[in-house]
Amino acid sequence: MISYQLYSSRNFPPLEGTFDMLAAAGFVAVEGFGGLYADAARLTDLSAGLSAAGLTMPTGHFSLEMIETQPDFVIAAAQTLGMQTVYCPYLLPADRPTDGAGWTAFGARLQVAGAPLVKAGLGFGWHNHDFEFVPTPDGVVPMEAILEGGPDLEWEMDVAWVLRGGGNPLDWIARHGRRITATHVKDIAPAGTTAEDGWADVGHGTVDWAGLMPVLRNAGCGVFVLEHDNPADHVRFATRSLAAVKGY
Repeated sequence: MISYQLYSSRNFPPLEGTFDMLAAAGFVAVEGFGGLYADAARLTDLSAGLSAAGLTMPTGHFSLEMIETQPDFVIAAAQTLGMQTVYCPYLLPADRPTDGAGWTAFGARLQVAGAPLVKAGLGFGWHNHDFEFVPTPDGVVPMEAILEGGPDLEWEMDVAWVLRGGGNPLDWIARHGRRITATHVKDIAPAGTTAEDGWADVGHGTVDWAGLMPVLRNAGCGVFVLEHDNPADHVRFATRSLAAVKGY
């Protein structure tokens, strides 16, 4: 399934217009992010908007704070929006462990936090950025420690962030592919490019998506979420990226 991370269009309101644009472009699924889940009333409107545009939301991002302190709301939100899997997407710099033991404990913390969601029938996992691939002073790669500390966690692999963190995506897929249940499909602009924060439309950057997507599919990944952190034109990004990915 090819999906679209709605965070990519956060600077192009209204959301209903984004839904219509994505449906017209050929998308059938989207991924939500924390800013969309304000309250129960907002969830009802969001669900109605998705239905009106013929879109589904099989996956969504929720903050660790919300998952730990409001698990019932997270479960209700996911069920209202038809999600199958919830991913925790980020950890602020001040909250990040500084050694291997700390990252292993963080993986265990994630697994405990997600237990109510799993009990309710949802999948639960972690979505990476770049910092999880930078070794700690004691030589531990945080992503390895997270997966070790939370052995039942799923992983939404953001390949572009793996690369920016210095990791080798093919190596990670080979060793942990069975845990990669979704992938963020994002592209990196050529070196020296500063526009759009150095990101590119998928298929128009430097990431070998033509080679990576078959490997990910063979590993069992079923959801591919297109994302651009700061596109100047979200219609351009959505249409060009979807056209490229359909060829992989």
